[in-house]
Amino acid sequence: MKQKNLFIAVIAFLVLAFAGGAYFYKKQQTEQVTQLAAQNMSALVRADAQSFGNPNAPVHIVEFFDPACGTCREFYPLVKAMMTAHPDKIRLSMRYAPFHPGSDAVVKLLEASRKQGKFEPTLEALFASQGTWVQNHTAYVQLTGPVLQSLGLDMAKLQSDANAPEVAAMISRDLSDAKTMNVTMTPEYFVNGKPLPQFGFDELKKLVDDELANSK
Repeated sequence: MKQKNLFIAVIAFLVLAFAGGAYFYKKQQTEQVTQLAAQNMSALVRADAQSFGNPNAPVHIVEFFDPACGTCREFYPLVKAMMTAHPDKIRLSMRYAPFHPGSDAVVKLLEASRKQGKFEPTLEALFASQGTWVQNHTAYVQLTGPVLQSLGLDMAKLQSDANAPEVAAMISRDLSDAKTMNVTMTPEYFVNGKPLPQFGFDELKKLVDDELANSK
């Protein structure tokens, strides 16, 4: 009987020790993620990045994207739909990561379209026509002309603004931030500074939902 009671006591101690260890490990992980999120925000949030949604929203998604990226094209309407489902609760900031050959020239035109107040329609038109100006994973900026002209852009001003040194500097900075954040492919998302545990829209939605719940 004594041996049986001793055995039960040992088992109980091990269970408690495991539970305690799991708790402190989880607590340490949470603290590390929180600390990492705080560090990430200083590199992720740039005042001049194109943003959509309430600037004071409790959930801030930062996306590194490439207009020549097929997955970026597929995810864009899904993210916008998620924002529509939670009015004023989600902000989206878009950072440039032109990894595809030739895409940097397209990004320059996209950034230049902001000066004419047409970033969003330009981005959506580029995504919609991606198959005409992206061939074999290479972007051909000269093939975007008809698409951009159809938006009523001042093409001479667009080209002049695209060649401005500050546009090249912004793209270089975004690429540097992408490297700092270990972004190697697009799209890459961070939610309130936290990276996705693994890539996928379900994972992005869960992280957003968790942050929305935490904000209540």
